[in-house]
Amino acid sequence: MQLDFLPFAAPAVLAASAAANFLNPGRRAAGALRLAEAATVVTVLIALVSAGILAVQGPFESGLLGLGGLGLSARIDAVSATMFVLVAFIGWVVTRYSGTYLDGEARQGVFAGWMSLTLAAVLLLVLSGNLVQLVLAWIATSLFLHKLLLFYPDRVPAQRAAAKKFVTARVGDAALIGAVVLLVRAYGTADIGAILGAARAGAGGGLAVGAAALLAVAGLLKSAQFPSHGWLTEVMETPTPVSALLHAGVINAGGFLVIRFADVMLLSPTALAALVIVGGFSAIFGSLVMLTQPAVKTSLAWSTLAQMGFMMLECGLALFPLALLHIVAHSLYKAHSFLASGGAVDLIAGYRRPGPVAIPKAGAVGRAFLLALGIYVLVGLGFGFQTKSPQAIALGAILIFGVAYMLAQGLADAAPRALTQRTFVYAVATSVAYFALQLLATWLTSGILPPAPVPNALEWTLVVLSVVSFGLVAVVQAMFPLWAYHPAAAGLRVHLSNGFYANAVFDRLLSGWRLRG
Repeated sequence: MQLDFLPFAAPAVLAASAAANFLNPGRRAAGALRLAEAATVVTVLIALVSAGILAVQGPFESGLLGLGGLGLSARIDAVSATMFVLVAFIGWVVTRYSGTYLDGEARQGVFAGWMSLTLAAVLLLVLSGNLVQLVLAWIATSLFLHKLLLFYPDRVPAQRAAAKKFVTARVGDAALIGAVVLLVRAYGTADIGAILGAARAGAGGGLAVGAAALLAVAGLLKSAQFPSHGWLTEVMETPTPVSALLHAGVINAGGFLVIRFADVMLLSPTALAALVIVGGFSAIFGSLVMLTQPAVKTSLAWSTLAQMGFMMLECGLALFPLALLHIVAHSLYKAHSFLASGGAVDLIAGYRRPGPVAIPKAGAVGRAFLLALGIYVLVGLGFGFQTKSPQAIALGAILIFGVAYMLAQGLADAAPRALTQRTFVYAVATSVAYFALQLLATWLTSGILPPAPVPNALEWTLVVLSVVSFGLVAVVQAMFPLWAYHPAAAGLRVHLSNGFYANAVFDRLLSGWRLRG
C-alpha cells in the first residue's frame, strides 16, 4: 500500500527545507525561513494522517527500502505514532519561535537548516522499522545537534558543553552499535518488529541479554544521566530554541530507545535494575541541585536531568506505558518553559504576594504526607487498586509525595483558608489524573508494550528503596525553607549549587579539547 510510505515524506520535506536554508544562510533569509516553518506544518499534517491511519487499520509497516534485509522502513504503532506527532508539533512551535528569536542573526538561515536536519533525523529515528535506520538516525541526530550547540563557536562554555556532549554521544553510539550487532546475531534479522515478537516469546538467550545491557547504556548516555549530564546543564550558551528543541525527541531519545525495545529489556532484570538505580539517583540529584540554581534556564536544565532520570526509573520498573506518557507530558511543558522563560522572569518580578509566605513546619509536613497518602489510597481503591502492579502502586506513591509538598503549603500556620482548600482540590485532582492517565496509556499501548512482570526479590528491594528515597527527598524539599539558610546548611548549599563538582571532573578530563562547528 502506497500510504505505508507516507511517514517518510515528513523527514524528506524537512531535508528539502534544510537545503533551501543552506542556500540562503545569511541574515533575514525570509523566504527560506518561511519555507522552514511551512515544512514543519506539513510534517505535523503527515504525522496526524499517519496516526489516523493507525487508528483505522491498526499498526502497519512500510516495505523495506534496501537490500539483504537492511535499509529503511517505517513502523507505525502506538509508540512511534505518539512520538511522531509529538516531535512534529514541538518542531513546528520551535521553528516558528526561532524565526522571531533569531531575527537579524548573521547566520539565521544556517541555524534553521541545522534545526530542520535535526528534526528530520529524529523523525527517522522514531519511525525506524529496521536496525540500520535506527543506528544511522541515532548518530545523525547527535551530529546535527552538535552544530546547533556550536552556533556561537567562539564561546568557550559552548565549546566545553559540545565537547562533553561529543564524547558521551560517541560512547553511546558504540553501545547502540554493539547492541544492534548482538540483536542481529540473536534473532537473525534486522527487522525491529520481528525482533520484538521473538523477544516477547522469550527467545534470544544470552546475546539478547547482552543487547539489553548495551541498550540501557546507550539510553542512559543519550538522556544525559549522571555522570554524563554536564553538557545538558551547560547548554545556556546556545540560542533558547535549541534548549526547547532538545525536548523534541533528542534528550528523550534514550527513553524512546528503551521503550521501543521493551520486550528485549524484560529479558535482562539486571539491565532494568541498572535503569532504576542510575535513573533514580539522577532524578534525586537533579531535583536537589535544581533548588539551588539562581538562573531560570539553568534550573530548567537541571529539572530536565531529574525528569529524564525519573523516566528511566519508570522504564527500570517496567512501566513502559507510563514512561511514554512521561515523555509526552515533560516534552510539552518543558519546551514551553524554555521558550517562555524570559517572560516568566518579568512576570515573577512584577508579582506582589498578598501576604506572608506560608512556610510549613514539621507538624504541617507530617499531616500533609498522611493526608496525601490517604487521598491516594481512597482514589486508588476507586480505580481498582487490587488490579494494579506493585510497580505502578509504588510509582503512584512517589508521585503523591509531590502532592504532599503542595499540601504542606496549604496546611502551614500562615496559610489562608482559600490556599488550604485549593491545595486539597489539587491533591485529589492529581491522584485521579494519575490513575486515569495510567489506564489511558495502558489501553493505547496494549499489545505493543508489555505489562510489568511480577517483581522478584531484587525488584522488590529496588521498589522499596525507590519509595523510601523519594519520600525522604520530598520531606527535605518540603522543609527546605526552614533549613536552607541555616549556617550549618550553607556549605551543603554551595556544594549542591555546583552539582558536587561532577562537571569539573569531566572538564579536567577533557581539558585542551576544542571542537569546531
